[in-house]
Formats: sequence, C-alpha cells, structure tokens
Amino acid sequence: MKRLSCLLLAATAALSFNAFASINLSTYQVTGNHALDANPGNGVSGLEASAITFAADRGTLFYVGDEGTGVVEISLTGQTLGAMAFSGWPTTTRHNDAEGLTYVGNGMLVVAEERLQDAFQFGYVAGGSVNLANAPSASISDAEYGNNGLEGLSYDPRNGSFVSVKQQSPMQILGGTLDFSTGVSTMTALFDPALLGLSSFSDIQTLSPISALAGTAAADNLLVLSLTSNTLLEVTRTGQILSSLNLAGITSQAIEGVTVDNLGNLYLVAEDSNTGNSRLFVLAAPVPEPETYAMMLAGLGLLGGAVARRRRVTGPAAPR
Repeated sequence: MKRLSCLLLAATAALSFNAFASINLSTYQVTGNHALDANPGNGVSGLEASAITFAADRGTLFYVGDEGTGVVEISLTGQTLGAMAFSGWPTTTRHNDAEGLTYVGNGMLVVAEERLQDAFQFGYVAGGSVNLANAPSASISDAEYGNNGLEGLSYDPRNGSFVSVKQQSPMQILGGTLDFSTGVSTMTALFDPALLGLSSFSDIQTLSPISALAGTAAADNLLVLSLTSNTLLEVTRTGQILSSLNLAGITSQAIEGVTVDNLGNLYLVAEDSNTGNSRLFVLAAPVPEPETYAMMLAGLGLLGGAVARRRRVTGPAAPR
C-alpha cells in the first residue's frame, strides 16, 4: 500500500505539473475567425490591426491599427462595441505608429508608439477622443529606431509591471515599471533574445491574467509572437521555451497581435493585408474530459483495493 500511495501522489503531482507549468500551445486550435469592421465609427480605422488586449473587468477586447487613428472595443467574437479616436500624437512622431496596446484596469489603456518607443496612458470613452500629446506618458527607450522599434506591450496585473518587445536591429525583450506620473521607466532586458531563435518580434503577452494560473510559477510565463517566423512561443522570463505554435496554417494575413483572457483562450489579430478587413482569430485548448482524470484515479484505486484484498487472503509475508 505504501508503494500505491506513492503512485497516487506521483500521479496527482504529474497532473498538477502538466496543468500549471505550461499552457502547452501545441494543443490550441482555432475556434473562431471573425472579420473586424473596416470602419468601426468615430473616424477610427479598423484596418491594419496591430495590437490587441483583453479587459478582464469588462469581458471585452480592445485593438488598435498601426495608423494610430484610435482604439476599438470589440466583443470576444469581434463585434464592434465602440471606438475612441486619437485626436493627436506628439509632434515628434510623424507616423503615429501604434504597435502596442495593453489594458491596465478600470477603463484605462496604454498605447505604445513604435518609433518613439513611448507609451501613453488614457481612459477609454466610447465615442470620445484623446489627444495623446497631452496624455501621461513614459519612455521605454530614449533611442528612436524607425520602423524596427517597439512592437508590443503587456501589463502584469499582479504587481503593476510591464513587459515589452522591440522588433529587431536589435531585438529586445524588456521588463520593469512605467511611471506615467513622472515619465520614469525601469525597463531592462530580461534575457538574450537570440535564445528564442526568432527572426523578429511582433508582440508579447503575460500569462498572469489566466485565473487557473494564479499563485503558480506559470503565471510568470510570457507569450512571444513573431510575424516573420509565423510562430507563437510560451517562454519563461529567463528565455526557456516551454511550448510553441506554428501559425502558418491559420491565415495568409499578417498576424501582429496576441492577448489572452482569464480562461486561457488566445486572441490573435491580423491586419487586412489588402483583403478588405483585419481579422480576429480565437484559439482554445481542448478541455480534458473530467472522466479522464476520474478514470485514472479510479483505476489506481481499484489497483489499491486488489492489493489490499490479496494481502488479506495471503497474509503478510513471513519475516526473513
């Protein structure tokens, strides 16, 4: 029975490890494919979708296009719920290149401009507008890298920190804090990007919003998206690759943004790529049937019962 108890403990530990060490991207499948409005209203363009974020307290998604006309709120299946225009950008950017977006709670969003590598915080108002030149901001880097700059930003609700990626030349994965009241950033390199073997970075997302990961090491993991490599990786904050998903078969459109909801579902946005509409792709992992675990444990229980009955019939082994 002692050996059986060890087997039960090992099985339970194995189930817990598999459930919480990694979300295992290889098991994810496309469950939704939705066209996004090209003109969602309020003068905002829905084309060239470049970043997406999940708003847990609203149960919705927000996305931006890289022309920087504004932000769009959509349902989890892509229906337009509202739009907020960006009425201005800092005059130093001439491109308004919105490539990063993250939700920080209570209706507040942070949008990142690629070339300046600056992040701007604002409160969402459907049908409203915000002049980003006057919005609280923080600079992730003082350097300007043209069209190879800041490509993704994600907020960690556990401690208020951020992670970000720079596209290439050089590629960077950074983590730290952004203080929008002072403009001070503590963003520093997490690890050598070469460890991931990707040709560029397109977006990043923390896994901390997934409710089932609360209190586990897996909540620290990151999703890293690469458009040019057609790959989504799950990695640790030291650069260890835990799982991967080949995106090549999903669409011929350019996938530029990724986010995750509290249930672990993934949402990818692809720009229109001259097709007429940007698209939202929903991916989910197959949910194991509860009976699978029950049968496994029941089988071990039956084995234990058989061992116990055998001992009662034959008696304990004679001492040597």
